[in-house]
Amino acid sequence: MNFLRGVMGGPSAGPQPSGAETIQKLCDRVASSTLLDDRRDAVRALKSLSKKYRLEVGIQAMEHLVRVLQTDRSDSEIIGYALDTLYNVISNDLEEEEQEENSPKQVDDLGSQFTEIFIKQQENVTLLLTLVEEFDFHVRWPGVKLLTSLLKQQGPQVQQIILVSPMGVSRLMDLLADSREVIRNDGVLLLQQLTKSNAAIQKIVAFENAFERLLDIITEEGNSDGGIVVEDCLLLLQNLLKNNNSNQNFFKEGSYIQRMKPWFEVGDDNCGWSAQKVTNLHLMLQLVRVLVSPTNPPGATSSCQKAMFHCGLLQQLCTILMATGVPADILTETINTVSEVIRGCQMNQDYFASVNAPSNPPRQVPAIVVLLMSMVNERQPFVLRCAVLYCFQCFLYKNQKGQGEIVSTLLPSTIDATGNSVSAGQLLCGGLFSTDSLSNWCAAVALAHALQENATLKEQLLRVQLATSIGNPPVSLLQQCTNILSQGSKVQTRVGLLMLLCTWLSNCSIAVTHFLHNPANVPFLTGQIAENLGEEEQLVQGLCALLLGISIYYNDNSLENYRKEKLKQLIEKRIGRENFIEKLGFISKHELYSRAAQKPQPSFSSPDHMMFDHEFTKLVKELEGVISKAIYKSSEEDKKEEEVKKTLEQHDNIVTHYKKVIREQDQELEELKQQVNTLKSQNEQLQTTVTQQVSQIQQHKDQYNLLKVQLGKDNQHHNSHSDTVQMNGIQVEEVSKLKEELEEWKNKHELLQGQLREKDSLIEKLKPSQLETGTEQSSQMSKSSGLEHNNELQKELEMLRTQIQLQSAEIAKLQAENQKLQVMNTSTDPALGDSSATAAKNLELEGRLVQEVKDLKNEVKALSEEKASLKQHLDSSNSTVAILQDEKSKLQQEVAESKKEQDDLLVLLADQDQKLSALKNKLKDLGVPVEDEDDIESGDQADEDEDGDEEEQD
Repeated sequence: MNFLRGVMGGPSAGPQPSGAETIQKLCDRVASSTLLDDRRDAVRALKSLSKKYRLEVGIQAMEHLVRVLQTDRSDSEIIGYALDTLYNVISNDLEEEEQEENSPKQVDDLGSQFTEIFIKQQENVTLLLTLVEEFDFHVRWPGVKLLTSLLKQQGPQVQQIILVSPMGVSRLMDLLADSREVIRNDGVLLLQQLTKSNAAIQKIVAFENAFERLLDIITEEGNSDGGIVVEDCLLLLQNLLKNNNSNQNFFKEGSYIQRMKPWFEVGDDNCGWSAQKVTNLHLMLQLVRVLVSPTNPPGATSSCQKAMFHCGLLQQLCTILMATGVPADILTETINTVSEVIRGCQMNQDYFASVNAPSNPPRQVPAIVVLLMSMVNERQPFVLRCAVLYCFQCFLYKNQKGQGEIVSTLLPSTIDATGNSVSAGQLLCGGLFSTDSLSNWCAAVALAHALQENATLKEQLLRVQLATSIGNPPVSLLQQCTNILSQGSKVQTRVGLLMLLCTWLSNCSIAVTHFLHNPANVPFLTGQIAENLGEEEQLVQGLCALLLGISIYYNDNSLENYRKEKLKQLIEKRIGRENFIEKLGFISKHELYSRAAQKPQPSFSSPDHMMFDHEFTKLVKELEGVISKAIYKSSEEDKKEEEVKKTLEQHDNIVTHYKKVIREQDQELEELKQQVNTLKSQNEQLQTTVTQQVSQIQQHKDQYNLLKVQLGKDNQHHNSHSDTVQMNGIQVEEVSKLKEELEEWKNKHELLQGQLREKDSLIEKLKPSQLETGTEQSSQMSKSSGLEHNNELQKELEMLRTQIQLQSAEIAKLQAENQKLQVMNTSTDPALGDSSATAAKNLELEGRLVQEVKDLKNEVKALSEEKASLKQHLDSSNSTVAILQDEKSKLQQEVAESKKEQDDLLVLLADQDQKLSALKNKLKDLGVPVEDEDDIESGDQADEDEDGDEEEQD
């Protein structure tokens, strides 16, 4: 308290004596009165004085007010007065008169000091959290405001107290569900302060269903057409998602990205945008950018980009991009948002390339062309031109297809001869050679991004020819860039052209040769570097040194006058190595270089500061060291390096050859596997056929049993009536034929059994040979398949044997039935045939027997056909066994040969790897930086994986 009294200063800054005495008396009443009404009136009076006598009330009454909060919780009115009084003391939201009388610094100090006193006892904040749970409006609302003010004054300390308080954050989340809009809206403001720069609280709030509730509030309020509440909810969503990968993933997995699409459904009538709508839509676009920011992990950004495409959010943003009547700042932010939604995502980049701008009459004008028109138009706002450049860069980022389409519009074979439409290439060339330096810089950087990490396009761009004036022959694009450099244009233009040339020539020996072929280029660069110019020209000197260093480092010595060694001697004579390295270091030491290296988006305070591109800073960082080492290398070291490079190329060729051989062997193995699969399918078809035949035999057996039952019933009927059966000469002949056929079936049955015994002996002979071949690992697969197939064939033969046994049993039954018929024929009494009734019955029985004999004959014929088909199938199975045995022996031989060849290849590869490592060690000893080639490592790894797969298959 003595510390706070010192803040009051001298007598002139202190309160009037009457006010101080009144506050003292009121504090005494609050502390000593036993009646609740007296304490309530005293607290009400303190509330009325708290704004005018803020310091005095805070010093004298804070302790008494906290005690009221602890002891008088049953009375909501006095609790409300106490909370309002504390809010007035702690809050810095003063009236205008007090802001005029007190300096802002003193006001901030008072609020911060009173907050520090209040939260020194952590129980006070916990008590406040308990009061916020009360549903009474007069308690809950001032409690929310007081807690918000505490967070504004001492945010980190109050956040920590709430975080360790049981269910502290969960209690505050209930404010969003309050039906009273005032409390709900102030609850949003409270959560804004609570979630600032605290990832732990942000995660808790997100998992307390904050996204669902906030999106519901935004929808209820009318999305972008809503009021200040929508703005507060969007700010809270930004707090929860920005730089918080866990919450971003939760937002995406919860399908909340799909709920953002209605925010951007802007009507056709875009006139009359209110200031609040512009603010809301601006925050909504920023929220989309938070989810796809280049600083996020690549995997998280990519998944959000895909989700935005699938739900139609990207399409909706492109609609706003091409709409008319959209405010300039919204259009600029929309361009930036679309840029980051498509950056590095091939699917989104392809869609953006297909978007056409609306035109009257309708024409196929790509949106990217319309945007480039704005970029090279000096009448457009600076921030809009920067946004279009960023969009173009993001469109080409890791997009070789898009790069090829842009460069193709510059090539002679694809230029539109009719001149009906303007292409992207024509716009870039127009901007590159215009009188506006900013257009020169933007077009140069855009064209450099079209060549980024694409050696093929760098070579193709050398074919571009430009018509400078009527009557003069065309010149190449490369030559025209160097001509403009030598004319002494503005610094910004020269910096842009030098960045384009450095990107173009890096890692492209053909482009370096074309550049050195012009005899004026090298003298110009050495002259620029050697001069002692002002501070503004130092940046140009550094870039000229970088371009000359690239011409040395990527020089293939194809030009005799500009070989590496001669260029180094030229630098030594005219510039000096130390001076050259010093000039080269001007680039990375420049302040604008450091700013550009921080983030991909080009953000500059003014056009004059627009000097460096983010991707170019990466190139400088990569080349600065290697160029410095290349300048100090001797000719002998260069020769050794060339020899090592040639050796590495030879090694790469050998590895490529072996990879090709292994690939061919893999194809042969695949063909053999396909043949095996074909044989397996044929075997399965045969098994299906056998199954069908078994079912047919079963049907015939069922029919035979039915006939047998019917015949037995007829015999019983005839015996009960003492009827005799008389068979004529025709029936006796039929019975004799049946006997003959039965004899034939017996003979066939014996033949089939002999064949089966022969096949069994053959299978028994095959088994030991298969067991001997099973010890070889290389033929493991073919052996197992052969054994399985032989086992299947043996099972089929067993089934056939069982079927033949069943059929032999059926033949025996037929023989028994034939004997019964013979007995019945011999036992007939001719004396009974005189009666007419008996004769009629005999005739009827005779007709039945004739019909049944015919049926049996047909059945025997069908069975004979089935026997023949089974015998044919047995023969085909035997041939299949022989074919499979031949195939197995061939496969074993081929696999053994393949394994032997691969062992030889592995020995050769091991020798080559030893040579390669020895060469790399030599290079390291010579001071040459050697990096492992990812393609060689991935190729070796692929070889090891393929060898492993072949061993498993064997």
